[in-house]
Amino acid sequence: MCDKFISPNVFRIFATDNQKKAEMILEKEEIKLPEQQLKLVTAGWGNETVEETAVSSIVYNSDGLKVKGYVAYPKDQSKKYPCIIWNRGGARKRGVIDEFNARGVFGKIASWGYVVFASMYRGSIKGEGCDMFGGEDVNDVLNLIPLADEIPAADKNSWGIEGWSRGGLMTYLTLLRSNIFKAAVTTGGISDLGKIYHANKLFHTYYTDFFKGKELNEELSKRSPIESAEKFPKGTNYLIMHGGKDETVPPNQSFHLGEKLTEYGYNTRLVIFEGGDHYLKRHRKETETLREYWYKKYLG
Repeated sequence: MCDKFISPNVFRIFATDNQKKAEMILEKEEIKLPEQQLKLVTAGWGNETVEETAVSSIVYNSDGLKVKGYVAYPKDQSKKYPCIIWNRGGARKRGVIDEFNARGVFGKIASWGYVVFASMYRGSIKGEGCDMFGGEDVNDVLNLIPLADEIPAADKNSWGIEGWSRGGLMTYLTLLRSNIFKAAVTTGGISDLGKIYHANKLFHTYYTDFFKGKELNEELSKRSPIESAEKFPKGTNYLIMHGGKDETVPPNQSFHLGEKLTEYGYNTRLVIFEGGDHYLKRHRKETETLREYWYKKYLG
């Protein structure tokens, strides 16, 4: 449990000047999986994921904390590629991406022609600090942006962002603090913490652990992007996907946000997959096609 936190309304948007001047990637090691695992990655994500991309685990500087993450990019370094930030779901140890899945998930996006940055958030897998589920840990997402300075193939002028479940929440909170993203994709994303706090015992446990009394409702409100839908960046194009039978994050979390964004005139596509669960297991090909299309259309 963490006793200290920074309220979302006082976040920095980018790293401090001192962080910008110093190298922010503190450790970087390319993932080398055993042959059998590489075969599984090929079977699950395609041959181009293994043959055409490189994925590295990293430790980077975020607010002076050592935070774990990943970076992926095409092996062809003859040109620059748009950047995508990918936000994981879960909290603390739950939902952490291991090296096997990183090789597949991030390698796949890199094979489309992008540089991918992902944070495991502070307080996870031996990372320093405390995961506050939409509190000061949002800085861990924003502090991925300066890492592009250290990746030669990264086109720092073209950014997309993506998140699933809690990662959707982190995506929305990041968008409320930065207008650099041309494309945003969420799947099963959380937009209204006040409602999900009362509907899901898991989230109830997280936030009761973090906050007490009146402070709880105040913090839930600050961390609910739907309450600030009119403040999202107009230059971002929004693809919002959700499973119609998601029992972890109710589909109305995406439906109501999509409704508001449309009402405010944002370029938004909302897709509810009939019968889809939280992981959209039966709709993997459809979601993959939509995601790649969205990035190609708005990032190139």
